[in-house]
Amino acid sequence: MNEIDALELIRSALWTIITASGPAVAAAMSVGLLIALLQALTQVQEATLTFVPKIIAIFLALILGAPFVGSQIYTFTALVYSRIEKGF
Repeated sequence: MNEIDALELIRSALWTIITASGPAVAAAMSVGLLIALLQALTQVQEATLTFVPKIIAIFLALILGAPFVGSQIYTFTALVYSRIEKGF
């Protein structure tokens, strides 16, 4: 294994992490933005108001996005195993 192979493996791992965490992060960001807008419009500045809807949104995003996340992780694992099998 040389430096190019190691960098390619790290790049692939980071891209897998970014794409696998995308649905949960997008759900949390959109719900947070919506609640912040709601708080700004109603002038209710309760700090704990954002936690429960974000948790529910993240949970639903993980349930709905589980096949996508699983396929991303499976693809990365297959790549790593094929590299190990071929000896990099």
